[in-house]
Amino acid sequence: MTNSLGTALVTGASEGIGAVYADRLARRGYNLVLVARSAEKLAALAASLGDATGRTVEVLQADLTNPADLGRVEARLGAEPAIDLLVNNAGFSTVSAFADLTSTQVSAILDLNVTALARLAWAATGPMANRGKGTVINIGSVVSVAPLPNAALYGATKAFVLTLTQALEAELGSKGLRFQAVLPGATRTNLWAKSGLPVEHLPQEIVMETDAMVDAALAGFDQGEVVTIPALVDVDGWNQFETARLALNGKLSSAQPASRYLA
Repeated sequence: MTNSLGTALVTGASEGIGAVYADRLARRGYNLVLVARSAEKLAALAASLGDATGRTVEVLQADLTNPADLGRVEARLGAEPAIDLLVNNAGFSTVSAFADLTSTQVSAILDLNVTALARLAWAATGPMANRGKGTVINIGSVVSVAPLPNAALYGATKAFVLTLTQALEAELGSKGLRFQAVLPGATRTNLWAKSGLPVEHLPQEIVMETDAMVDAALAGFDQGEVVTIPALVDVDGWNQFETARLALNGKLSSAQPASRYLA
């Protein structure tokens, strides 16, 4: 089959949101590079997608918290065939009071949600900027703007994802690159069980199916959104929030403290 849209690299691709992105992008016409820890799951998904879509599907087994593995994925982002679209999806969470986290858990969350995501975005945008085209989709969370107890560190890492995406759009959007931050609410994935809170324990009226979430995110991308919140009905609320945030530009730095802080 003729390649029409180029090649997309998806992290955390073996299941959940990443696997659905892989399916949808293949059906849109992208060849794929699938990245995850489980070689067995990746191989099965690659075979299934290749048979169903006729796309070329490359498998890259990697643990993105391992520096050597992360380096191999970075290298692939700079190699041929060129990566035209990066989906930074791999992430980790633990539902726990911040003080109860172990140092190992703190490092794991930061290594995957912040360090790996930033390094892969960095590795992708250099070649993309040189070509004058390319897309980075970063999977965040609504907790980036609505922090929750027992998810303090996870929410902070997702705030990083949102800010990085918006800053990259401001920096590189005029050079032909596109950036999107996707902020899902509760989504039916195994992340919940791995974090210690099975999704079945949540009110089911707030849980979105993974297929619906990804389809909504891609619809937002098609509409040119930089930030997509799949469950948000009143988009005017977000637009007002962004307008208020941007209106602070130019007012946040001064040689003198604000008068309310002066004796």
